[in-house]
Amino acid sequence: MTDKELFLEQHKDNPYALLCYSIDIIVGRWPEAEPIIMTDPYYAYRYACEVIKGRWPEAEPTIMASPEYAYSYSHDVIKDRWPEAELTIMTCPRSTFLYSRYIIKGRWLQAEPTIMTDISCAYYYALCVIKSRWLEAEPNIMKDDDYWQHYKSHFKF
Repeated sequence: MTDKELFLEQHKDNPYALLCYSIDIIVGRWPEAEPIIMTDPYYAYRYACEVIKGRWPEAEPTIMASPEYAYSYSHDVIKDRWPEAELTIMTCPRSTFLYSRYIIKGRWLQAEPTIMTDISCAYYYALCVIKSRWLEAEPNIMKDDDYWQHYKSHFKF
């Protein structure tokens, strides 16, 4: 049995160890370990970024299950919108804000109800994406005195 086969056998339930081995020891793809690595959204995302250095279609359903890593994959790997993952991304206010700002590069009207549920995301969405007052989100932003004061100061009202 080769070292690689032995390591795979010993770590068959550990996608992190297999990812590290493929990055640090193999320094490349490890097809035999990929089915295990792709069971975890974070490790699948990292494998796509650091090992494949591109899209990994077989792992996309797993990555797409996590709003955070679906956003990161669209930003770091696809470098564009990922329509198939947008419903998942929209379940997390922070991922939704980041996707709007850095992928869509503008308002994402369909996702605004999610963004406004988080005070900091609503504040930064108004500042960085809308670049003006966001009247619909103001009742949520005003629940935090610091954000509300900064918001009013920034938009001068």
